[in-house]
Amino acid sequence: MIAADLPPQDQERVVCSIMAAVKYEVPANIVLAVAEKEGGKPGQWIRNTNGTYDVGPMQFNTSYLHHLKPYGITAADVEQAGCYPYDLAAWRLRQHILNDQGDLWTRVANYHSRTPTRNARYRSSVMRKAAKWAEWISARFTTVRFVDHLSKR
Repeated sequence: MIAADLPPQDQERVVCSIMAAVKYEVPANIVLAVAEKEGGKPGQWIRNTNGTYDVGPMQFNTSYLHHLKPYGITAADVEQAGCYPYDLAAWRLRQHILNDQGDLWTRVANYHSRTPTRNARYRSSVMRKAAKWAEWISARFTTVRFVDHLSKR
């Protein structure tokens, strides 16, 4: 098992993050870093000061639910246990990476907030976590650099 050296409570997060990263072609260390940073739990709803909520394991903000409604995806789907919330988060990260302005890490931090000060704090934390996860992945898997992958397209 790929996560055998992790505590049981972390295995779902790691396995689901890696699978979602592969599925949506987002660097796995980034999805793992965001998953660790968000640190949500299935069924969890955290109210934000702007009246929205961060929901489930990946703390998916309810303001994004209108993007998912045409596909029949609801808050109940986002808050559940299992890999589905990680898929949604990786999809959203991919959208930020491909469509937003700024460097890669600013785009990734848009997952949390586009407000410059909040984005900068999140960006810094996610970069540190992503570096740690990159080392963890490299020690266990044969990897391909994301930039190399893009240049072959």
